[in-house]
Amino acid sequence: MIASTFLFLASFTATTAFVPQTTISSSLVRLQVATTSSPPSTSSISNLMKQNKDKMDILAKVDPDASEMTQLRFALGFGSMEEAKGALRESAAWRAGPGKAIVTAAKEACERAMEEDGKWNNDAVRDAAPHASVINQFITPRNILTVPTESGDLLYVIRASVIDDKGLMNTISVEQMVDFFAYVKEVHSIVADKRSLATGRLCSVALVNDIKGTRQAPDAKFSKALTSSSKQYENLYPTLAGPTLITNLPLILQAFASLLKPFFPKTVQERLKFIRAPALAALDDLTPLSANAGTRKVFVDEIRKLTSE
Repeated sequence: MIASTFLFLASFTATTAFVPQTTISSSLVRLQVATTSSPPSTSSISNLMKQNKDKMDILAKVDPDASEMTQLRFALGFGSMEEAKGALRESAAWRAGPGKAIVTAAKEACERAMEEDGKWNNDAVRDAAPHASVINQFITPRNILTVPTESGDLLYVIRASVIDDKGLMNTISVEQMVDFFAYVKEVHSIVADKRSLATGRLCSVALVNDIKGTRQAPDAKFSKALTSSSKQYENLYPTLAGPTLITNLPLILQAFASLLKPFFPKTVQERLKFIRAPALAALDDLTPLSANAGTRKVFVDEIRKLTSE
């Protein structure tokens, strides 16, 4: 049981998945989103761009197609300019090559989703995902969901015990699942950047990995897809990931929480936190977080309070 849970936690930390049914208002974008390299500052976007102008100018020459937000994230996300330039070259090559169809589909889907009077049409994005006709039968608002906060950040919530990962991986290949994850991450990046520009602060996505009901490690093929997907993620989307919150560990594991950290990637360990989230634990699945504004507010307030302690 303990070993299985260790494996499960490590598998889900560095990746994302897409789902949803949420709405956008003028102040809150409601979408599925998630994500490594935590934002280094709470300074305003304009100040960060001024402070990093020289770096951004250099990166603009590496990839002339990169947006200012992309330039800023790469300037902030690496220890040296050589690392940043190398990662941006890798990103540009992926976008122009293997990832071109995925990037194009995500961009067009987000544009369609935002067409209606400031409201978010989630079906436009959900239906355009690679292999959506199969995957959307298994990945739903019951098990994976993103909740917005008033500050602009997003809480990417996973209830893995409600995912039939074995049934999912019996219907698709590992490669198809990796394509789906890549599309999700690109959508996440687009939305996080839009929220950053709207709020004036560098927005990130916090992973809330809820362990309630987990009894076994994930399907081996699903884990392989997650691992393959996460390997490229950090270099492609720097500074997008916020804290990683492991919520509602079984009682048998709570006493050993500090021993779990070594099972996570080093980039995650520094922002990893184990917390009890009673409001989340009270839910049989995640559906109320998208369907009920009151439940959603209680959850967001709970996470804000717990992470500030």
